[in-house]
Amino acid sequence: MKKQHQWILTLIFSLLAGLAMGTPADNRPNILWITIEDWCPDLSCYGTKGIQTPHVDQLAAEGIRYEYAFTTAPVCSASRSAMMTGFHQNYIGASQHRTPGNDKKPLPYGIKPISNLLAEAGYFTCLMSKKIDCNFVPSGHDDLFMGHDWKERQPGQPFFARITLSGTHRSWKRDPVRPIAIKDIELPPYYPDTPFVRRDWANGLEQMQLVDRETGDLLQRLEDEGLAGNTIVIFIADHGRCHIRGKQFLYDGGIRIPMIVRWPGHIKPGQVNQSLVSSLDLCATSLEVAGVTPPVPLHGASLFSQEVKTRKYVFAARDKMDETHDSMRAIRSHDFKLIQNLMPERPYLQYNFYKEGHYPMLAEMAVMYAKGTLTPAQAAFFAPTKPEVELYDLRTDPHETKNLAGNSKYASIKKELLTELNKWRKSINDHGVSADFRADGIFPKTCTTKTVQEWVESNGKKYDFKTNGWPAWYPTRDLADWQRIRDQWEPYVFRTPAAKAKKPAGFTKSWKKKKK
Repeated sequence: MKKQHQWILTLIFSLLAGLAMGTPADNRPNILWITIEDWCPDLSCYGTKGIQTPHVDQLAAEGIRYEYAFTTAPVCSASRSAMMTGFHQNYIGASQHRTPGNDKKPLPYGIKPISNLLAEAGYFTCLMSKKIDCNFVPSGHDDLFMGHDWKERQPGQPFFARITLSGTHRSWKRDPVRPIAIKDIELPPYYPDTPFVRRDWANGLEQMQLVDRETGDLLQRLEDEGLAGNTIVIFIADHGRCHIRGKQFLYDGGIRIPMIVRWPGHIKPGQVNQSLVSSLDLCATSLEVAGVTPPVPLHGASLFSQEVKTRKYVFAARDKMDETHDSMRAIRSHDFKLIQNLMPERPYLQYNFYKEGHYPMLAEMAVMYAKGTLTPAQAAFFAPTKPEVELYDLRTDPHETKNLAGNSKYASIKKELLTELNKWRKSINDHGVSADFRADGIFPKTCTTKTVQEWVESNGKKYDFKTNGWPAWYPTRDLADWQRIRDQWEPYVFRTPAAKAKKPAGFTKSWKKKKK
């Protein structure tokens, strides 16, 4: 009740302040963030083959579709922490996915989540789904939001609503209304062109078609309630696609996202914007349209600002993923991407229970790698170490498969991007990798069990995985074990749209679940 009284007092004071300024509260636009999970711009309005997303396409036709939108981290809790504050996750101490509750720290420097800032300004704030996933405190629903649906607001009160449509997070459902044939899809060249890989990719597209219909239902509700005309809708993903070489990594497959904004009467329909934009820009844009000045200048900028129009670079960072320790930084312009691997001694595919338990394509490719049947571009991701620097010319290599960091013709570009990247790292107080995080000499030199998973599950009481992470032994399994896993996946991957097949279980356990 105490919190309810605080919200009521805040609302009363805000409404009185608005009246004193001669600005009626009910004239301010509603703000709706529709967030989908784990998805790149793999939508028909972005030109993806095989998929049909008519509702999102219509939203784009009625507003702006951003061609070059990026998130600040390739995983949910870090990216959402940045998205909810307008500050890079490393700057606010929220970069480690997923930070346990007792280890979360208060936001520094007087920074407040956008939901709190809008509530203080008289908005009704609501989370219309379960997932919050922020690596800071306060991070509970009642600390960040006033309710669960905009229908709970006072008459005439503007609302800020956030909803997550989680279907595109693994596991994926097939679409019985419009199944996608594997011949109709197009794979990036860093994936092998096998029926197994094609079916897994198509299954993801089918799940996005289901999410598209959910989006359509939500947009129809705005129309039915007479709210669409005064609501700015922002459609975005939290980070890139849930595939090998996507989520958890700083290639475009991990950080490039769809972003579509509709605001009737304020945004000219049918626009395609080529600016470099960031998920950080959501806060600045939403606060600007609400007439709210943040107490601390944001890292992001309004999507409608000159700063965004002239932006040269966007930045992203990857740190801990569960107890898998790695550290990477990236700078991207329109033409180039540079990735700095701060732990190059570790493989890309060191043990991570999430990847090994959710990515059928990983098992398929691991078998092919062991048999020597991947192309060099596909096999590079299975290397035992990483280069310190990766540089890609996106004009000729949009899939980031040809590392030019050692090419003398690109030396000046590499120097320029490293300089700008290090300048950015300094600005966000990024101090690199600690000795505890790197964990040199902590674990035995080699794995003493058949798989890294088995060793992790049997040694949790002997080692501090929370501090030092899991060991980075590689490979994590032998060919026979990967073949077994791949064979377990096959009937699930190739299930029919009407089938109720269950995702395979048992070959990977969640360490977190085991510790509970």
